[in-house]
Amino acid sequence: ILFLIGLTLLLGPARTLSFFFLRRPKLKGTLSFLTGILLILFRWPLVGFLVELYGILVLFGDFFRTVAGFVRNVPVVGPWIAAGLEKVGKVSAGGGGRGEGGELPV
Repeated sequence: ILFLIGLTLLLGPARTLSFFFLRRPKLKGTLSFLTGILLILFRWPLVGFLVELYGILVLFGDFFRTVAGFVRNVPVVGPWIAAGLEKVGKVSAGGGGRGEGGELPV
């Protein structure tokens, strides 16, 4: 939730909603994320966390490749972390069909 608050502060509420949550391809991730929050509030924390994690991967999976580019410059562990983030980004983006780095909101 703090990640979403920070993202909203950076991009603004209208842009955050229109880019991440109201787009048709991101509807599955939005519903999963909100369902996970509701499950946590209804005292199903483990199941809610897993559903919410899936929603976050669907919503923000395109950005893992972008983050991996920045993490690659970290000494010693950077290349390993970047490789893991790129794999997660490709899996959540459906095989990386959008090309390098995906689409940025700013």
